[in-house]
Amino acid sequence: VSQQVLEQVLSELQPLCTSEQQFLQEFFWLGCDSVELQALEVRVSTVSSAAPSPSLAHPWEEATTQLLSEIFSCLEPELRAFLDVCNKVHPLGCLQVLVTLSDSVFGTWGPSSAPSSSFLHALLGNVLLLAKSNFNKCIGTLCKEMEEARAPSRMRGGILPCVSRFQEVLAFSQEVLRTSRRRAELDKAQLRLASSVFSSINSLSSANLKVNTDMVMMENFHHIHDFLCQRNIPCLEGKKREAKQRSREHLEKYVTTCVGQPLERLKHFFEGVKARLAQGVKEEEVSFQLAYSKQELRKVIEKYPGKEVKRALETLYRTIHKHLSPEENLLPVVWQAMEQGFIRQYREFEDLIQRCYAGAGIALDFTMEDLLSYFNSITMSN
Repeated sequence: VSQQVLEQVLSELQPLCTSEQQFLQEFFWLGCDSVELQALEVRVSTVSSAAPSPSLAHPWEEATTQLLSEIFSCLEPELRAFLDVCNKVHPLGCLQVLVTLSDSVFGTWGPSSAPSSSFLHALLGNVLLLAKSNFNKCIGTLCKEMEEARAPSRMRGGILPCVSRFQEVLAFSQEVLRTSRRRAELDKAQLRLASSVFSSINSLSSANLKVNTDMVMMENFHHIHDFLCQRNIPCLEGKKREAKQRSREHLEKYVTTCVGQPLERLKHFFEGVKARLAQGVKEEEVSFQLAYSKQELRKVIEKYPGKEVKRALETLYRTIHKHLSPEENLLPVVWQAMEQGFIRQYREFEDLIQRCYAGAGIALDFTMEDLLSYFNSITMSN
């Protein structure tokens, strides 16, 4: 509403100032080399210098502008006061004001409606500077709020408040700019906001969350990427790609953290085997290490019969379900990534057995086909 009122005010000011300018020129014969013009130039030289006074080519133009400044001396203070009201009506009212004034000053309403009065054009230019300053302050405040935001103490996952706020601001700004060609200031502001919300997500601490930090970060970066894919915002293409990359990175970190839990003792055993190989122990000599003998490996394998592995995977599935928010519907994506992680881990275990325990007749209690059937069964039953 405030934007419409401002547009109406500006549209009515233009013909008013133009008609007043024409009257002054005709009444005082401005534009003619006359005694009246010389007398008028002396008079206007005493007018307050605070009014807009652009550098003009002709004395009569300067005389007209000075007279208009005196007649409309209250106009700029009133416009500034009105801008303050617009800013208070809506949290992002300063954006509406900036777009409306920019369109007016730079003539995007059309040539016929562009300010023809140099006095009005200079005045609106001054007010536009104020609007830009107000907008920059507003964006600065928003950025600070996002960067300093902390996840609620009882938060159990889902989209962070700063991400939701970022989405609201972008959606509103795109709606305001739908019919405007002036994007320079907004592009800079959107980049600043995106950097601030990314910084806020990156600073998440596990101490502030009741669930896995990587999962919260993955979901929020995924949410931002998904939102930006729905919007055509050229200046944020780089941020969209970054959000996708960060989401993938945190998913991989989560999988890496969780994939060893159902087979924890096996994972620990083979990590020791890899450490010995890295230290220079030959593959055929690993089984002669007391802690990594064939007998010790068989003991560990006995702890993981197929049915126990499946039960552990079911527990992991429930844990992942708790870590994720239902709104984002990322459970299938995470579960598939977890399956791929388990396949890689299984192949690594088999490879180490073949290399370091060849001919010993040792094998895991479950096969690759068993592992795939476990995952499939859990997926189908949930």
